[in-house]
Amino acid sequence: MGEMLDALNAPVPIRIAAHTLGWPFKWLGYKGDPSLPPLLSALNAMGPAYVKLGQILSTRPDVVGEDLAHQLKILQDRMPPFPRDVAIATIEKELDIKVDEVFSEFSEPVAAASIAQVHRARLRETGQEVAVKVLRPNIERNFRRDFDAFYLGATIIETLSPGSRRLRPRAVIEHFHGSVKGELDLRLESASASEYEASTKEDEGFWVPKMHWKLSDRRIMTLDWAEGPSCNELGRIDELGFDRKVLGERILGLFLRHALHNGFFHADMHQGNLKIGLNGDVIALDFGIMGRLDEYTRRVYAEIIYGFIKKDYRRVAEVHFEAGYVPAGRDVDEFASALRVVGEPIFGMSADDISMGRVLSYLFEVTERFGMETRMELIHLQRTMVVVEGVSRSLYPNINMWDVARPVVEDYIKQSIGPRALARDLTRTLRILSHFGPRLPKIAEDMLASQSSLNRNSPQEEPKANRWAWFGAGAILAAAVTWGVTQL
Repeated sequence: MGEMLDALNAPVPIRIAAHTLGWPFKWLGYKGDPSLPPLLSALNAMGPAYVKLGQILSTRPDVVGEDLAHQLKILQDRMPPFPRDVAIATIEKELDIKVDEVFSEFSEPVAAASIAQVHRARLRETGQEVAVKVLRPNIERNFRRDFDAFYLGATIIETLSPGSRRLRPRAVIEHFHGSVKGELDLRLESASASEYEASTKEDEGFWVPKMHWKLSDRRIMTLDWAEGPSCNELGRIDELGFDRKVLGERILGLFLRHALHNGFFHADMHQGNLKIGLNGDVIALDFGIMGRLDEYTRRVYAEIIYGFIKKDYRRVAEVHFEAGYVPAGRDVDEFASALRVVGEPIFGMSADDISMGRVLSYLFEVTERFGMETRMELIHLQRTMVVVEGVSRSLYPNINMWDVARPVVEDYIKQSIGPRALARDLTRTLRILSHFGPRLPKIAEDMLASQSSLNRNSPQEEPKANRWAWFGAGAILAAAVTWGVTQL
């Protein structure tokens, strides 16, 4: 653990807390897997939730260092597997089938991560190759134990450090706890995979394997087999002759497209969950953690990125205030200057010279200085953005995030902000009003009757109340007229 704390340049209080909280593991005798390096063995012994943390850090060698990131990549899909016989017993119990009758081939584990492992199999009936994902035994209990520790840690932090409360540690843990529950019920992951496949089927150079619903349940998930190297197998990608610059830009651009245009995106896009098909397509796997953004949040996020691309820091600051991300009463110009300190060095440096660790450290200082709280609706987006940019940089170290983002964001801005977007929004509003059309006269009558009753009880408020009553009735009348027009 000391190795990770050194890599992250953790402050003294964090180091003390880590060593203090580490004593229970020594007392319990969690030795970990001796076949793994010490750090990975420790994370594996602490539990699957800690392995998740290691997977995220593995995508950012610019934050934790090349050596540590290389070690942590083992956590993505090369964890110690559980026996094939246990997987077969689980499948037969969950699906009420005999594996030998359904599959003509069923391999040893080909990939093993913190929550599940994957077997390569062949359907006896059709000869099609499939991937069968099986949850680890007792994984629910292990995750429950980990999150109990996380909740305790968050409570201690909030109690001992009042300044941390703006970051809402317990709320963040609750958010991720809810996400992880989706990973522990493969029926939910199967639904996400199916929805993601439908929403991305028109994306050139991107593929999501199709589900096999009859061979999937709570602890089992079966989908088409995806052939090709993972994104962390750079040697194999080079052997196949693929342009890593093109692949890096495609992964980053597709993520932004899914987040902005679809509002539904893969929120766990580390290298182990991405393959490169033999035809050069990017293949997404593991759909346990997905992110959603409503249309308003997507527009805010697009304006922020676009403002950075255009170096319009004043507009970026204004968007933060308009969305309520910065508390009212703070100075917009001062916030714009703070954002300039973040943006300008990034634009002026090559990717190799940028220290994302330093950038993230300064961003944390900015949020503290301006009293910004953690936005729960953006957690998946912000976390995945850091991971995806790290994956893209691992493929092509000189990738320029802003150049890749520009066409995607500009296209979204044209569609969502401007006259066409306003007309589309008005059309949606009229469509919604049309559902209430037959009820509008009754709503107006009830409002006027309610205001009349209020006026009798408070005569001194009568003029003001009447104004509001007539305003409300007028609004409903306008809505009724609008509804009538839509029916013509």
